[in-house]
Amino acid sequence: MQKQLQLLRDLQELDTEKKAVENEQQTGLNEQMALKAELDRLQGMVDSLAGEISILGGEKAELVNIMALEQENVERSESRLPQIKTQKEYVAVLKEVDTANKLAKESQSSIDAKNEILESLVADKAEKDDELAASTEQADARCAEIDASLVAVNKKLAEMDRQRGVFLEELPKSLRKRYELLMARRAGVAVVEARGGACLGCHMHLPPQMFNSLFIINEVQSCPHCNRLLFVTAPD
Repeated sequence: MQKQLQLLRDLQELDTEKKAVENEQQTGLNEQMALKAELDRLQGMVDSLAGEISILGGEKAELVNIMALEQENVERSESRLPQIKTQKEYVAVLKEVDTANKLAKESQSSIDAKNEILESLVADKAEKDDELAASTEQADARCAEIDASLVAVNKKLAEMDRQRGVFLEELPKSLRKRYELLMARRAGVAVVEARGGACLGCHMHLPPQMFNSLFIINEVQSCPHCNRLLFVTAPD
């Protein structure tokens, strides 16, 4: 019985340490996920700016074409002026020239406005490109460090799993089942010390006779309040 109780204590100690190592593993994985999420955020901003630049570039190209057409209309209309013989037709052509010039001027104003926006967007994108490049370099370096540390962590966890299997195999099936059930129900703490007449798992007082019987170790006993498996440390 003493051996079984010691196995339970060793198993609990191993599982407690294993939980800490698993937390370390998860912390590393979470950091990698956070770094990737930040890179995705920056990439999204760069892609969004690139999309805006592309759309504005297309609108600008369309305006340039419109302005070129209006300038052609102006040149064509002006070339007709020397050949006009009536005042009425002359005035009509001048009106065409004026309209075409006006449209060309409006197109140029729109082009200038879009150029100003494009210049700002291109500057913003260049800034985000630099930020993304720097962040990617830093993230890659940090992820490489985490990967290296996780190799050791995973190796340690594998060894812990192996040792845990050995401990469990040496326990009777019924006791193994009680332990695993308590681990699931009691937040990973199935075996606790009883000290000063109380269970240190739930801090409830134990019946005096039961507490005293723990020193004899005739059987593995459970706390009547939280059901955790109990052990005592013999006084020096």
